[in-house]
Amino acid sequence: MNGITRRGLLAGAALTAALGAVGTLGIAPALAQSAAPAPFDGSKKPRVALVRYLSTGDFFQAYLSGVQRQAEALGIDLRVFDSRQDAALQADMMDQAIGLGVDGIVVQHGLTESMKPAVQRAVDAGIKVVAFDVNVENDAVPQIEQSDRDLARLALEQAIKDNGDSFEAGYVYVAGIAPLDRRDETWAEFKKKNAGIKEVARFGTMDNPIANSVANQASAVLRANPTIQVMFAPYDEFAKGVKIAVDEAGMSGDIKIYSADISTADIAAMREPGSAWAATAATNPAVVGEVSVRALAMMLAGEDPGHQVIVPPTLITQEQLNSENISNMEELAKKLPQFAHADVAVPGWMKLPAR
Repeated sequence: MNGITRRGLLAGAALTAALGAVGTLGIAPALAQSAAPAPFDGSKKPRVALVRYLSTGDFFQAYLSGVQRQAEALGIDLRVFDSRQDAALQADMMDQAIGLGVDGIVVQHGLTESMKPAVQRAVDAGIKVVAFDVNVENDAVPQIEQSDRDLARLALEQAIKDNGDSFEAGYVYVAGIAPLDRRDETWAEFKKKNAGIKEVARFGTMDNPIANSVANQASAVLRANPTIQVMFAPYDEFAKGVKIAVDEAGMSGDIKIYSADISTADIAAMREPGSAWAATAATNPAVVGEVSVRALAMMLAGEDPGHQVIVPPTLITQEQLNSENISNMEELAKKLPQFAHADVAVPGWMKLPAR
């Protein structure tokens, strides 16, 4: 889920097939492979833990597949801990990973208040840590980000392009989740710059199943605010829920939905005849998973990936999906090569997943 130093993308045509609902994609950089440093030279099998807070939905399944594939390519012994949105359990799982004596930890989402001390315990134990979409407030921990402000900016720019700079909007948001908080900053800036944009309703929940829980909220919002023209739902599970409510209310011709993130299921929903889901801005979640592991591998090899490791996003519109006849993530990456691989955290020795 759900701004910043830009890093380039490597455009290319080679591409892996989708894994599950979402593809794990990538293109090898046109660089000669150099000798791998320890511990990736065969001298040791590095042990890494992935400690997850969020796992529901296609995005997180794809992220996991990317982590697994990159770990396999590097010969990493990967352990996966899934707290299923239980902050206390996630902190306990960090301690379990520390107790196992792992070499590195990827923290995937979570709450700052619970993960900040847990991550500090890992750092104090000499374990390398990277964090994806959770601010652990630790200078020793690189932050893996999707450039969330750019995700929001691209979607909102499209909303203005489609609807003008004056409309009534509903907004789906849950505070305390780092990527959503960064996207919220951009939403606030857009409203200041465009006085004609009126937020008439704000709602949101992370209760499972997220899409159905949001759909229940959105139905009540639409009944109370039938003049809403735009729904900004900057997380695809939010957008799925809003679309369910819009469809049930028979308002798909009156409302346009703008979101962040993408999956094969999202593409199908956007391409349904008369769909209200107009556009989304996204990175390939599997690629983000690969980048997370690569950044950690660089640290294990004594290299510095930088404090902010940014994966740039792509705007994807309903019109584009229909005109290019894109039906899944594999086709999306073929038609949009910049979506297939982020040339981020790829030193010359780094092995990428088999293509």
